[in-house]
Amino acid sequence: MEILYRWIDGINDVLWSYLLVALLLGCAVWFTLRTRGVQFRMLGEMVRVLGESAGSGPRGEKHVSSFQAFAVSLASRVGTGNLAGVATAIAVGGPGAVFWMWVIALLGASSAFVESTLAQLYKRKGRDSYIGGPAYYMERGLGKRWMGVLFAVLISVTFGFAFNSVQSNTICAAWEGAFGFAHHWVGAGLTLLTLLVIFGGIHRIARVSGVVVPVMALGYIVLALGVVLFNFRRLPEVVELIVANAFGWEQAMGGGAGAALMQGIRRGLFSNEAGMGSAPNVAATAHVSHPVKQGLIQTLGVFTDTLVICTCTAFIILFGGVPDASLSGIRLTQAALVGEIGPAGSVFVAVAIFLFAFSSIIGNYYYGEANIRFITRRPWVLTLYRVLVGVMVLFGALATLDLAWSLADITMAFMTLINLVAIVLLGRQAFLLLADYVGQRRRGIKNPVYTRDRIPSLEDKAECW
Repeated sequence: MEILYRWIDGINDVLWSYLLVALLLGCAVWFTLRTRGVQFRMLGEMVRVLGESAGSGPRGEKHVSSFQAFAVSLASRVGTGNLAGVATAIAVGGPGAVFWMWVIALLGASSAFVESTLAQLYKRKGRDSYIGGPAYYMERGLGKRWMGVLFAVLISVTFGFAFNSVQSNTICAAWEGAFGFAHHWVGAGLTLLTLLVIFGGIHRIARVSGVVVPVMALGYIVLALGVVLFNFRRLPEVVELIVANAFGWEQAMGGGAGAALMQGIRRGLFSNEAGMGSAPNVAATAHVSHPVKQGLIQTLGVFTDTLVICTCTAFIILFGGVPDASLSGIRLTQAALVGEIGPAGSVFVAVAIFLFAFSSIIGNYYYGEANIRFITRRPWVLTLYRVLVGVMVLFGALATLDLAWSLADITMAFMTLINLVAIVLLGRQAFLLLADYVGQRRRGIKNPVYTRDRIPSLEDKAECW
């Protein structure tokens, strides 16, 4: 295990220290400039479109509404990254990592807009709903099926295997801290529960997620905001600590600023998934009148995840002062909440992370299933994938925290790289769609509609428009 960890960690250092940080920030800045800050100037439009789509949808058809797609993608985002990922970033990179999480969310939201708009443009009609995602816009938009297959393999490994091992590891650590349960027993039970749900297919996954996520997400947000409001007078002190550690000379001289930057971007990306290529798989399923609508809504999801929920977790941890260096991951979040509300805090986090992370496990599996179906229609391949997902859930329960996170980092890096290449090459198409949408809104059209003849250069791309 030690040799494997060192080998993976060495690759991660190269990818994240030199390549991914530059590419993520570079693409985010480029898309922000080319869209003229779509994530800022159209924030009001995002809220308006989301409000209009809530509870709406085509009657008598099995389409997914725009709001439902937003909810599913947010359910996947809100989980381990918000509770354990933020704590890990602070423990390794210091309070300054939070600042860089904010930066990657604010700028990276433009990448989320582009990838989700492209997913809508290139979606296809499935049996019960639309289907699509990066593999599809790589195949049809770039004419490179091999690239789509490569991405499909990477996302299936990243979400079904690596991310699920992280989710499992975090659940076991939280339950050991709160109740003293051994990892192998919790892992065995979690594995059986996972296999029971995923072998029931997407309908069972949707039913379980639909019940679990809204209740616990709302509960955690209310609790976190309550803690923040209770410590409202200390907010300026905490914000100053975050900024000082992001830019301070002392941190820069000691290499701390670099650690904060890398950890902030790593954990920020793990949490909000902007530019990674995961959310477009859900965005493509939505039934909307214009591709840009879902791009705007998915952009709002990035803000909700990082600027609201991750920030609440960071403040809870930092209200207690400098974090205990002996704690990391979910244990750090538990300790911070215990300091704020007493022993019940540890139990609350353990229950919350179980529901959050378990819903993420089955949601992550669906990302993998959708892309396995892109690669092949052979039933035995999907069955094998389901079994391997169960194995990785058990592996995550028994592995060390560092190894689990390192596996997630390396597969996330490769997956993000190939998606960034694709959306940069196809970005102009998203810009054309945005110009068409804005033009209709300026002419007073409240509900812009896109048809394939509106932009001649995209006419042969838009199968469903």
